[in-house]
Amino acid sequence: MDGPLQLSVIIPHLNEPDDLRRCLLSLNAQHADGIPFEIIVVDNGSTEMPEAACSHIQNLRLERETLPGPGPARNLGASLARAEILAFIDSDCIAQPGWVRAIVGYMARNPDIDLVGGDIGVLLDNPAYPSAIESYENIYSYRARVYVERYGFAATGNMAVRARVFQSVGPFGGIATMEDTEWGQRATRLGYRIAFLPEARVLTPSCKSFAELARRWDRHVAHEYGKVAGRRTAMLRWLVGCAVVVASPLAESIKILRTDRVSGLRNRLLAMACLTRIRLHRGRRMFDLALRGGSSRFVESWNRERS
Repeated sequence: MDGPLQLSVIIPHLNEPDDLRRCLLSLNAQHADGIPFEIIVVDNGSTEMPEAACSHIQNLRLERETLPGPGPARNLGASLARAEILAFIDSDCIAQPGWVRAIVGYMARNPDIDLVGGDIGVLLDNPAYPSAIESYENIYSYRARVYVERYGFAATGNMAVRARVFQSVGPFGGIATMEDTEWGQRATRLGYRIAFLPEARVLTPSCKSFAELARRWDRHVAHEYGKVAGRRTAMLRWLVGCAVVVASPLAESIKILRTDRVSGLRNRLLAMACLTRIRLHRGRRMFDLALRGGSSRFVESWNRERS
C-alpha cells in the first residue's frame, strides 16, 4: 500500500494474548481495502510480552507502558502515532469488515466532526442459544449510540478522534477514572463535535460468568461513589439511587420486550433474569459503599479477569 498513513490503531493489552491475536487478525484483514494504517499495541504489565500474538501482522509496533491502566497505555500509543486520525479498540474486540474504511471515509467526508464512536456488539459463543449474560449484555452493556448521542462520549473499545483534537483535549485519565467517559465529556465540553458511526462495528465477548459481570459493575459503582463520598446531600441522593436501582427491573421489562437487540421469548426472559440479578447486586454494592466506603478496592485492575 502506497501513500501516507491514514489511521493509527491503538490497542492497550494486559494478559489477554489469545484475544489480542484475534483482534489483530481482524485488523490485518482490513488491509485488503487498500487504506494505509498502522497498529500500535501497548502492553500494560503482562506477565509476558505478547510478541507471539503480534507476529506476522502488517505495520505493527509493540510497546510497553508501566503505569497501570488502559488510559496511560492509550496515551503512550497516541504519543507514538503517525497518522492524523487515531482509532482506539480493546484487545478483546474483533473489528468487523470495513471498520478502517468506515472511519477513514467518514472523517474525510465530515471535516466538522472531531471524534466518532462506533457500534459495539456481543460475540456470541452459540448464536442459536445465547446465554442469560449474553442476552443481557446485548441490550445493556454496549449502548454505543446512547453513549454518543445522550452522554457525549464514546467507549474507547471503538472510538476514533483526530490527532490534533486528542492533543488539544489532553490525555486519558489513570486507573482511578472511567477514562473514556471523562475524556469524551471533557472533549464535548470544549466544543468538539462527536458522532455515532454504526458502520464502524466491533464485536466483543460477553462476560463468561456472573462473577465477572459483577466485578465490572463493582468498578463502575466504585467510580461513581468516589464522586459523592463525603458530601451529605450527594450521599442522600446516592441512597435514593440505590433504591431506584433495586426497583428498576420491573420498569425495564417493557424495554426488554420491545428491544431489537435480542429475539425470541426465551432470550428476553434470560435477559430479564440476568438484569434482575445484576441490579440487585448493584444496589447491595451501593448500600455497602455508603455504609463502609472503601471504593479503592474495586478499581485496582483494569482488565477483565477470566472466571
